Amino acid sequence: MTGVPASAGGSGAQGASSAKPVRGGKLGAAAVNQASLWNVANLLTMVRLLLVPGFVMLLLGNGGYDPVWRSFAWAAFAVAMITDLFDGHLARTYNLVTDFGKIADPIADKAIMGAALICLSWLGDLPWWVTGVILGRELGITLLRFWVIRYGVIPASRGGKMKTLAQGTAVGMYVLALTGPLATLRFWVMAVAVVLTVVTGLDYVKQAIVLRRQGMAEARAAAAESAREAAK
Repeated sequence: MTGVPASAGGSGAQGASSAKPVRGGKLGAAAVNQASLWNVANLLTMVRLLLVPGFVMLLLGNGGYDPVWRSFAWAAFAVAMITDLFDGHLARTYNLVTDFGKIADPIADKAIMGAALICLSWLGDLPWWVTGVILGRELGITLLRFWVIRYGVIPASRGGKMKTLAQGTAVGMYVLALTGPLATLRFWVMAVAVVLTVVTGLDYVKQAIVLRRQGMAEARAAAAESAREAAK
């Protein structure tokens, strides 16, 4: 399968035995390079992308206020959120990371969340400023990551994960046609999500500034060291 003759690794039986993966273990470096575009992690990401137009049609179906259509829309949104939890985990655990996955996964995350927020605001269920704060933060952090990518990667924080959970829960509650105490509860869940969105966004900005300063300082130090070596 690898193109290496059996004689290169001893007997054919030994070569086949050594190439056999350990049950339950992670794939090796060779498998990383051979990760197919059509692996399970990427397929889950594609499913999430395909769910976006279907979710929008369900949410806006029959005028956008039909409880039955809203329930179907919530189911589609829930599936998208669940696949978001699994595709990244599978890609990291089984070395299924691909260039397509790196690009498509964050696009799929923001597409389903952005579609939900915009539709809810368009229907009048959610203030536009809430949608603006959340989407503005997500776009800003994405641009911030590109701004400092030459110096390093800003890791996902625990606060960021809590923000994602709060946003998903709050938006899901708004998608459902809730009334009474549950409608009041979803308001407070969204309030928590907005606060976490702002706080974690500011934290990312702080991390980006520190990372960029450290990277620039290290670059200047390396340049000075090269200059001293060249002067000797």
